[in-house]
Amino acid sequence: MADQTSQKAQAAGKSDAGYWAANVRIILVSLVIWALCSFGFGILLRPMLSGIPVGGTDLGFWFAQQGSILVFLALIFFYAWRMNKLDREFGVEEE
Repeated sequence: MADQTSQKAQAAGKSDAGYWAANVRIILVSLVIWALCSFGFGILLRPMLSGIPVGGTDLGFWFAQQGSILVFLALIFFYAWRMNKLDREFGVEEE
């Protein structure tokens, strides 16, 4: 399968290295956003966010309980959309 990906990408004039570099970059950005929202806002920065009311509670608690879940869902859809775009760009989309 990796060989087919390689052949399609080379036929499209793009390299495997470029595809995987873009793929890893998308994953790293997603992981940084995930860590910032879950660990950063929910745990480390919670005392600073405690004065901001959201839905009857403070913003730090909201991020720890609900905000992180919403951000995770948004990251899933972003990742799927961006990877489909990247696959089309490199000519390795699913048929």
